[in-house]
Amino acid sequence: MAKAKKLKVFRTPIGFHDAFVAAPSQKAALEAWGSDSNLFAAGVAEVVTDPKLTKEALARPGEVVRKLRGSADEQVAALGVSKKANRPTPGPSREREGRKKRKPRPSRAPVDKAEKALEKAEARHRAALDKLRAEEAALQKRRRDVERKQRGEREALSEKVDEAREHYRAAMAEWAE
Repeated sequence: MAKAKKLKVFRTPIGFHDAFVAAPSQKAALEAWGSDSNLFAAGVAEVVTDPKLTKEALARPGEVVRKLRGSADEQVAALGVSKKANRPTPGPSREREGRKKRKPRPSRAPVDKAEKALEKAEARHRAALDKLRAEEAALQKRRRDVERKQRGEREALSEKVDEAREHYRAAMAEWAE
């Protein structure tokens, strides 16, 4: 990293924190923050010159230093939320007249119903395919049994044909003499 004299301190907000980085250029600061867009051009990053704010970042050049922006109470108040009830407190944004009421949250029931129907159909399909596979396996076993039985019968009958031919040849030879 460059010498401390050539470094500038840059700041951008990240949630409830400010992210400070001491870097030689805006490009180097954007890289340190891991930003894909030019935060400076968008107006959400800036150069910081206040010595109180730059001290820690200059002590750790190139490293992102996060500092909490305001106290927790100040952050909650800025949101317009009461810590006790965790509900919005009346504030300027809530007191506007003519504010549109928010529509009720859409029901998820149709999605749940469709998902359940799909699950039932898939289970039914699996059962039907399992039944067909079992029937197919049973048919294959029956076919093998029938083929084995037919092969045995064919072999036995072939032996009888061979014996009968041998007897016939012998009888023809004896008759021809």
